[in-house]
Parts: sequence; C-alpha cells; structure tokens
Amino acid sequence: MSDVRPLVLLLAAALAAAAVTRVAAQEVRCEDVESIGVAVMDRDGVITLRIRSLAPGPIAESEIRYAPNDPRYDEIVKHLGGLSPGQTKPVRPWC
Repeated sequence: MSDVRPLVLLLAAALAAAAVTRVAAQEVRCEDVESIGVAVMDRDGVITLRIRSLAPGPIAESEIRYAPNDPRYDEIVKHLGGLSPGQTKPVRPWC
C-alpha cells in the first residue's frame, strides 16, 4: 500500500493556493479603506504623501510632495482634514 501523505499535502497546498487567489481577486471597496498611506508636513509647509495603491490591481507605492505654492496644495490639506508642520496623518483614499 502506497503512502498517501504526499498526495494529501499536495491537495492541501492546492486548496490553500486557490483560497489565497480567490481572496486576492476580491475587489476592495474604497469606502472600506481607512488609509492608503501617510502624510507628513515639514517645517517649511511642504506636504509629503507616501501612498500605495488598492487591491486588486498591481501594487504600487509613491511619494508625492506638495509645496505651499502648488495649485493642489489647499485641496490636499482639506482632504487630510488639516495638517500642521511636524504633524503626520493617515491618508484616506480619494473615493
């Protein structure tokens, strides 16, 4: 009689891989995400956003800097709910 343990392990690994693939393929609702990264304001008022993409798309990370004279600066401050020099805050996704 042959040993069935390798077959059982192979089957368990296949089922686990299928479950991970199914979970990874599920779309994440933007409204359910609390943070896509962090925002930091330096002493000169420059805001640095360190953000990442949402699943299920490819994973991407970026660092974006907004100086006080940037046309989008006020929009970013408003989105963050305000920010002061030296402060760090989570960044909500733009839904």
